Amino acid sequence: MTSLDCFHCGEPADGEPPITLELDGTTRHFCCQGCKAVCQTIHNEGLTGFYEFRTESAVTPKQLTPVEVNRLREMDHPLVQASFVAPVKGAQEAQLLIGGITCAACIWLLENHMKRQPGVVSFSVNHTTQRARLVWSQDQAPLSDLLIAIYELGYTARPYQADEAEQALKAEHRSMLIRLAIAGIGSFQSMMLAFPLYFELVNDLSPQFVSFFRWFSLLVATPVVFYSAAPFFRNARRDIQSRQLTMDVPVAIAIGLAYLASAWVTVIGGEEVYFESVCMFTFFLLLGRYVEVQARYRAGLTGNALAGFQPTVATLVRGDDSEIVPAHQVKPGDIIRVRPGETLPIDGEIVRGQSTLNEAALTGEYLPETRFPGDPVHAGSVNGENALDIRVVKAGSQTRLSGILRVLDRVQSEKPQVARMADRIAGKFVGRVLILAPIVWIGWWLAGADNAFDITLSVLVVTCPCALSLATPTAITSATVKLRRLGFLPTRGHTLESMNTVDTVVFDKTGTLTRGELSLVETEIVGSMDEKTCLKLAAGLEKYSEHPIARVFHNRTAAAVENVENHLGGGLSGKLANLALFIGHRGFVEQHTVAPFPNSGQHQGMEIWLASDSEWLACFRLDDQLRDDARSAIKALQSAGIRTLLLSGDRSGHVNQIAGQLGIDEAIGQASPEQKLAVLEQLKAEGRQIMMVGDGLNDLPSMAGAGISVAMGTAADLTQLKADAVLLNGQLLQLVEALKTSRQTRRIIRQNLWWALVYNVCALPLAAAGLVPPWLAAIGMSLSSLVVVLNALRLGKAPGEAHPDNSLVGARTLA
Repeated sequence: MTSLDCFHCGEPADGEPPITLELDGTTRHFCCQGCKAVCQTIHNEGLTGFYEFRTESAVTPKQLTPVEVNRLREMDHPLVQASFVAPVKGAQEAQLLIGGITCAACIWLLENHMKRQPGVVSFSVNHTTQRARLVWSQDQAPLSDLLIAIYELGYTARPYQADEAEQALKAEHRSMLIRLAIAGIGSFQSMMLAFPLYFELVNDLSPQFVSFFRWFSLLVATPVVFYSAAPFFRNARRDIQSRQLTMDVPVAIAIGLAYLASAWVTVIGGEEVYFESVCMFTFFLLLGRYVEVQARYRAGLTGNALAGFQPTVATLVRGDDSEIVPAHQVKPGDIIRVRPGETLPIDGEIVRGQSTLNEAALTGEYLPETRFPGDPVHAGSVNGENALDIRVVKAGSQTRLSGILRVLDRVQSEKPQVARMADRIAGKFVGRVLILAPIVWIGWWLAGADNAFDITLSVLVVTCPCALSLATPTAITSATVKLRRLGFLPTRGHTLESMNTVDTVVFDKTGTLTRGELSLVETEIVGSMDEKTCLKLAAGLEKYSEHPIARVFHNRTAAAVENVENHLGGGLSGKLANLALFIGHRGFVEQHTVAPFPNSGQHQGMEIWLASDSEWLACFRLDDQLRDDARSAIKALQSAGIRTLLLSGDRSGHVNQIAGQLGIDEAIGQASPEQKLAVLEQLKAEGRQIMMVGDGLNDLPSMAGAGISVAMGTAADLTQLKADAVLLNGQLLQLVEALKTSRQTRRIIRQNLWWALVYNVCALPLAAAGLVPPWLAAIGMSLSSLVVVLNALRLGKAPGEAHPDNSLVGARTLA
């Protein structure tokens, strides 16, 4: 009796009675009821294309037990979801690790199946990392129902954990090294045997020695082909079945044909063998891919480099006691202790202690910043010299660092237009080469050439469009990583590409060009006490207030003022010994002192007065200060020929004053959100390419109307969510560096594309003319790929010490 294979998983379907299902008039056999159920589900949903596109057999589905179902139901608990679920745009987003994926068809099936489930907004799987991003509405379906839907297809799903993914990445890295090593050893061994024969260094070899050399080369080349080159064959099979031509198709054909032809000659007899070309081609191709993967790994775009900044445990403080707990169990309101050298696991507010924090993981700023009680701090920051007690505000997937990780994942999954164009060109090029190669062989065969096969093999190898396919991704990767290190985080795949054409930068004022917080700009003494004493008295009163104005004085030495009372809407009163003190706005202080109001001129900003019950003591003038680098950033932009515009809802007089101080080309004040949008529409009508920089919710309409929108790192969460990029560290000079980098990226991509196209156009006729042997074709193809990768890695270099004005001018000129 002939054994039947399971239609779904390929295992023997020899059960009695047989398990069958009628599909489109054909009886299909299955090994178990699970495979039959999965196949029926796929058929009912109209997804039978899975069986046409798949390149590997599916995993045999496992029937879920009640215990396993209950375990999946536990995923609905808020405490469990805290570590891998985050809210996004009125829905929930979960990061999952999918098991059982064998080929690209599995991803196609999963994505289409999940999109049909109730409540699912989007579901996408990264084939390389097998990570899935699930966005769903919790009101329509619990998470466990969606996980069960994945299990119903025979796959597994569990929360993504960075440490598990890191282990998988290390295993893949180790496997790649082993493949590369075997190919390298095979190349050296086969060349040792082939080199003397190629260059006639050894004469009069007996047929027995030639046969021995060939059999030994076959022995060396076999593990190279069947192990080192295995990924090329798998990918080529997948691409052919999915009707998408990539560079793996000609690679697999060249390796397979050369190996089979050489094995035939070794066994049957003939003139030429190509074992050294097979080994060298495989080695150099793997070497190029290894360099690219290493570049991505060092750059931190594996998704785990930043995740490594998130500790898995936290020290929870309960009264005088403390205990170590898993970081995902910490909840808002808890107090945790972070010792010197430790990394913050949460976002929160310092309640006790003072220390410096290194926030390079978040902002790109490598210099530590001093933080005091009351200051906000974020996960991923490294504590300096003193222990800190911190009240938890956000934990787990809600932290700012987790948000950055999600943005990076999204940017990686989005392909810019130029990358899609390169992929299309590479696909068409592969199709032309696959047509041209047999024509070349027929031509040389008809001409009576003995090396027709050699020439055809060289054509296949030398024209492999590896460099073309790598031209854009490597450049985008390097540029994105460089900008993130500088504190400029692109949040959309098109951001770098769109920034190339910016010729107008529009700024909001408060929180963008200015710090967005009050600071003491002047102290005017009007009484008998000196400035130092007056500041101590003010700090002694204001330390009992949480008002934003009071924070201006919180970090100053305070006098021991007692009996402090807060007068709502007025100010504060207190006593130092027998001296009654009052601080607040003028009207409040006038009610509590008998002294006449002192003469004081008109000044910009807010005035806070200090007095005793018998005399006026001082006037503190507070104002929102310009950012330190605002003036140099505006100057750098203007030097590059970029127009600057200040567009603010603040009063016109103050807006014009700020514009005058910074030298901004044009300023518009007292503008409503609708008026801001109208101004941008007018600029666009004039043909301007606009970048809008803002930080408030009122900037959202205008940011949406700009070509590129940039949110400050201190902006509201919704503003950052809608922006095309986030300036994490608030340094405006990084806008200049970002524009420079975008232009460098465009230049590098153009160089890479031109190099790849010129190389292929020049190499093809030389190979077709029989001037390039297969081993040299392998070296040339690999070197062209390495040139592209190394050229793109230049983008990842840290910016030099050159003045930003000159650097951007140069970039614009070259672009």
